[in-house]
Amino acid sequence: MYHLNENGERLYTLQKVTKSGKKTLSAHPARFSPDDKYSRHRITLKKRIGICLTQLPVSHD
Repeated sequence: MYHLNENGERLYTLQKVTKSGKKTLSAHPARFSPDDKYSRHRITLKKRIGICLTQLPVSHD
């Protein structure tokens, strides 16, 4: 679990709620499932707004 401090940095904790009463966020990504029913919809939306990996410019680092 984590929450953001005044500087926007993540502060990790084991608490579900901060001292100020704000809910903390999960520090782990969502569980992956090969039986993902909604992947087609996510890909369609990413293509529509132009953030699909195939639409991003190539960076030559």
